[in-house]
Amino acid sequence: MTIYENIGRLTSYALTCGLIKKEDVIYTENRLLELFKLDGFETPEAAQLPSVKTEELETILKEMLDYAAEKKLFEDLGTVSRDLFDTKIMGLLVPPPSSVIKEFQGLYKKSAEKATDWFYKFSCDTDYIRRYRIIKDMKWQTSTEYGDLDITINLSKPEKDPKAIAAARNAKQGGYPACLLCKENEGYAGRMNHAARQNHRIMPITLNGESWFFQYSPYVYYNEHCIILSGDHIPMKIDRNTFVRLLDFVTQFPHYTLGSNADIPIVGGSILTHNHFQGGRYTFPMAKAPVETDFTLPGFKNVRAGIVKWPMSLIRIDSADKGELTNAADHILKKWRSYTDKEAFILAETNGEPHNTITPIARRKGDLYELDLVLRNNITTEEHPLGVYHPHANLHHIKKENIGLIEVMGLAVLPSRLKKELSLLQEAMLAGRNLREDELLSKHADWAQEILKKHTDFNEKNAEAILKEETGLVFSHVLEDAGVYKRTEEGRKAFKSFVDTL
Repeated sequence: MTIYENIGRLTSYALTCGLIKKEDVIYTENRLLELFKLDGFETPEAAQLPSVKTEELETILKEMLDYAAEKKLFEDLGTVSRDLFDTKIMGLLVPPPSSVIKEFQGLYKKSAEKATDWFYKFSCDTDYIRRYRIIKDMKWQTSTEYGDLDITINLSKPEKDPKAIAAARNAKQGGYPACLLCKENEGYAGRMNHAARQNHRIMPITLNGESWFFQYSPYVYYNEHCIILSGDHIPMKIDRNTFVRLLDFVTQFPHYTLGSNADIPIVGGSILTHNHFQGGRYTFPMAKAPVETDFTLPGFKNVRAGIVKWPMSLIRIDSADKGELTNAADHILKKWRSYTDKEAFILAETNGEPHNTITPIARRKGDLYELDLVLRNNITTEEHPLGVYHPHANLHHIKKENIGLIEVMGLAVLPSRLKKELSLLQEAMLAGRNLREDELLSKHADWAQEILKKHTDFNEKNAEAILKEETGLVFSHVLEDAGVYKRTEEGRKAFKSFVDTL
């Protein structure tokens, strides 16, 4: 297709998706002509709008990018530079924030679900969420003693090639926006070391009487994966206000779950510098896990409490009384912050550095509010320099990264390298090759040996399914490593000792 035809196709796409109205067609075409440094259409017919399907967007943008690179409208250094330019293209089709907010708030008056349904589709239609990348992610479930865990290998977050890495290193280190979660990202052009967001819109909401913003994650690890970010660039902090904000959100959006990463390194998320939450319209494996030991919280007669059957150390509390539930959660947090049990290797602090915190998750269950409070500790030792309650070295061949909120809830976000490695591992195991002599696969050698002992009928028909199942089981062990109290008799007694202090 010519650039003129693709301008028509993209304008038609925007009209079909409702990003523009018919009165905006000529205006949109002219803005696109300007971007591509064109004076006009070659013929009147070229300006006519063809019928376009939404799934054609990837092809349209690719052809436009190829043209722009050929005409030196941007320096093509791979995915990063192409993403910067195609976001600039899409930004020309997106209504201003005021119009988007008005639409969202109008729909919210009808129902919260109508508002989020529209906003999620809008965030996909603008290509802020790149649907054609999301569908490449590998996803499956693995049955474990804790229920079915969700396993994903994330392929939608583009990996930077060497040219882009070098360009990012040499790029000016700007302080605006202060981070990728700041409200100032809305409409920002981006640079080689900061994603473009001209096609990005955020919804203002109020939590705990404060200014917060609702947006979706561009990588969508699960259905309607949203991020709720503070209007101020302030660090992550788990305190009483956290519980108030989480419960405020699920009051306003009862069909969504919302949780927070922990607020200290190792057990926290990848961004600790900006206070934010993550949630979505998804039932995580954790939410399905049953309470196995009930206990009472003195002073909180309207709150039920229990220890949940989960690989990590999880206390669940629920109540119809939002205020009392908040107070109960704050009570547990404060007790845990200062709790030390040397025999169980739970140290509240060492040399003035605090170690104990909580990963909290809020959801609605009918008229009840439910909070899951996961006990976390980030202490390190010489044996476990990345964290005692972190995936241990024998599991790093599958998962070495921090165990954040999403994994805590039972959804593994595994590195993209595993797609290639598991495929090659399957071939090597079927061929009977010596994995210890393979530079890429040697890290999987011990694991592969255990799999072959366990599955003596490992063959071409079942190999892929077995490797997926065993990958999921490794993830369950990853979560067990991250649990401060192990699921042993000794661990249960130590957990009970903490509960008895509440």
